[in-house]
Amino acid sequence: MDGRLLAQAREEKEDIRRRAVQTDRLRHEQAYARVPELRRLDEQIAALVPQAAASALGGGRPLDQLRRESLDLQARRAELLVENGWPFDWLDGAWDCPKCRDTGYVEGRMCSCLKKLYDEAQARDLSALLKLGSESFGTFDLGFYDDRPDPASGVAPRAQMETVFGICYDYALDFGRRRENYLFRGGTGLGKTFLSACIAREVARQGFSVVYETAVAALEAFESQRFSRNEEAAAWADSQVRRMCACDLLILDDLGTEMVTEFSRSALYTLINSRLLGQKKTVISTNLTAAQTAKRYTPQIVSRLEGEFQVLSFAGSDIRALKKERGLD
Repeated sequence: MDGRLLAQAREEKEDIRRRAVQTDRLRHEQAYARVPELRRLDEQIAALVPQAAASALGGGRPLDQLRRESLDLQARRAELLVENGWPFDWLDGAWDCPKCRDTGYVEGRMCSCLKKLYDEAQARDLSALLKLGSESFGTFDLGFYDDRPDPASGVAPRAQMETVFGICYDYALDFGRRRENYLFRGGTGLGKTFLSACIAREVARQGFSVVYETAVAALEAFESQRFSRNEEAAAWADSQVRRMCACDLLILDDLGTEMVTEFSRSALYTLINSRLLGQKKTVISTNLTAAQTAKRYTPQIVSRLEGEFQVLSFAGSDIRALKKERGLD
């Protein structure tokens, strides 16, 4: 899980717990003021707890007797609550999640309520990063790809993209058991970012940690981590770098748009290599051809990209331009 997002979810859960505690306190104050006997009953029930502990250790009154007395007191308590127009369990806690009493954990394991908050935080984070709207596999339209064979390859772009789509779809749905890394290669506007977003959303929906960054932003984070004189900015950059290195799936978009320097090449190699060594999965998209990639990056980087990533070639015409021509933009 992404530590930053988990911290957000825990903070949200703690807010929920604080509100529940406050609500519970107000309920007790109201109930005790109207029906003083409820306070006495609660005090008597509470007094039985240490007696039960002593009985379990072999001292005091028999445990069965204490249990019967507690049940009688609880029954009277529920009776009084109902008589006064409240639910029988109105003073048993105003928890949003009774399973964990809004702590987020049950017997040391994450409760489903905290997991839900984490998933929501990740979905918000991805939506802010992607800025693409509601793209999904279900809205991917093969109709924008020509069904006539390309003269150079002899393969119709639509047929090629149908294969690419199927690979991406299967990869996302079966992410937990997959080991592949992918390099999406092709010109501008062919659907690389769209399908990357589809994969990100589906993988995140399954509960895996996903980080989606442009190559520019990713390498800027490395640079800030190393060179920033502002402690706050450096700390933020360090957390971003850690997230990119540790997440279950990193999607690095638009490789080749970043400024190339000796440091950026080193940072890119570190990012790719550390994820490969950690067996973390990565999807990279680029407009660069194989020849352009070889010219732009070091042999070590090219070796990782060509040897450890499966290349998916995107074909067709710029979909954004086609939409504009058809008045769909």
